[in-house]
Amino acid sequence: MSTRIARAAVWVALPSEAAVLVCAVAGVRVPAAVLAAAEALVGTVLALEAALSWRRYAARRRAGDRRRDAAREAVRALVPTAARRLAAHEIRALRSLGLWVLRRRHQVPDGALAVAYTGPQTALMYGMLFVCVVETVLLALVIPWPLVHAVLLVVDVYGVVLVLALHASCVVRPHVVGTDGSLRIRYGALFDLRVPGSAVAAARVERRSADGGPVRPSGDGLLDLAVGGQTTVTVELTRPVEFVRPLGRRGFARTLRFHADDPRATVAALTRARTHPSPSA
Repeated sequence: MSTRIARAAVWVALPSEAAVLVCAVAGVRVPAAVLAAAEALVGTVLALEAALSWRRYAARRRAGDRRRDAAREAVRALVPTAARRLAAHEIRALRSLGLWVLRRRHQVPDGALAVAYTGPQTALMYGMLFVCVVETVLLALVIPWPLVHAVLLVVDVYGVVLVLALHASCVVRPHVVGTDGSLRIRYGALFDLRVPGSAVAAARVERRSADGGPVRPSGDGLLDLAVGGQTTVTVELTRPVEFVRPLGRRGFARTLRFHADDPRATVAALTRARTHPSPSA
């Protein structure tokens, strides 16, 4: 119950502090009583979070956990799963930007087929990047207040880097067809699903349009991983495989539909690996 109270207090305190900050930046005079109440609320929330974190950390240490494991468990108890996963996605995307600059790919074994899937979204991503750059320049010319200008400049520059990192993560993290018939389908730093070769029953080229976001499961065991609103490869499985959605929700799929820039080569590699397994398999 105390953990729920702490999380609820955070969701109340953060908007309050943001509202006070916006008023201060915009030059609106905030009454001293309101400012004191907001600061007291934030201080109380921070103290509550620190006390609960220390209590959870001490309990895990008494149970025999190492310091690092105990600290990780304390963070998991207080920070929502969605917030942790979003932060992890951003870190992986920024790391992918470095791999992109170095022209390297993430975890593509020797002999495996790297399947690119960024074709339908490349123009859109560069269009978004251009819009973000134009917005940054225009706001820098229009806004006269130095503090507001500095804050928005930092936010806009980070937005440009993040858009570029999202595209880079899709480039350096392709789908992978292993020599043993295994399949790994990904969408940048947001989604990663490994399917063993023994679970792949059949694969075929099948072009379909898909609505909604890139990761779209349905109740009948179907999982769509679309790029640009389309999929080009359908894979039937011998048994359900578990997947984790970007914000942490789990599900099972027996049919996978995903996009590949070269679907015929992808299906041929999956078929060849099933009919002629490698000696290591």
